Amino acid sequence: MIEYANILLVEDDISLAQWVTEYLQEHGFKIKHIARGDEVEDYVKSNSVDLVLLDVMLPGMDGIEVCKAIRRFSDLPIIMMTARADEFDEVVGLEVGANDYVIKPVRPRALLARIKAMLRMLENNPVRNVNELSFGHLLINAESKRVTFQGENIELSTSLFSLLWLLASNAGTVLDRDAVFKALIGREYDGLDRRMDVLVSNLRKKLNDNPQEPKKIKTIWGKGYLFVADAWDD
Repeated sequence: MIEYANILLVEDDISLAQWVTEYLQEHGFKIKHIARGDEVEDYVKSNSVDLVLLDVMLPGMDGIEVCKAIRRFSDLPIIMMTARADEFDEVVGLEVGANDYVIKPVRPRALLARIKAMLRMLENNPVRNVNELSFGHLLINAESKRVTFQGENIELSTSLFSLLWLLASNAGTVLDRDAVFKALIGREYDGLDRRMDVLVSNLRKKLNDNPQEPKKIKTIWGKGYLFVADAWDD
């Protein structure tokens, strides 16, 4: 049940941490609060955690480095909290493996909705029977999270790998932004969020697909994204 999920809150602002803890406890969640980034990895490895609420600015180790550390051993859902609303921070957080982010000051109901959407997506996400996809010189392995293209290993963040797997799993089909947001973030596209455009652009660069004239992963204007199955032989 979503309401009984164990949430790890990593936040050094004690007053903020206190009201977030109380608010989420009122809605049935179990909360563990940690104020330092360098204590997170050991806690996650030793305890049951269903989701991490992770501040960016932390003593001991910042949230970006904490996210990287978690991603080395776990796909645990991570929602980052940042007081800086510029796109660079958002994209960096997503590229190192965060699943979603919220901008401070945090709105209680919005935060609760993000948490429930993320947990519901994971709860309802069916296990895929296919663990490997192959298109020409591109090989994607879901179990090992390994991508090779033209015989070389391609290092992808968790967010980029999830996006690639989603698009490749639907090769030949245009996926609209709403479908991509629901699949990867657990909520609908709000019409303004550009994160997927940025991630698609970064994915193209990783896979040598010309961002100016993409042939492998196309943007179909007004519709969405298209993974071209027969474009990976070059």
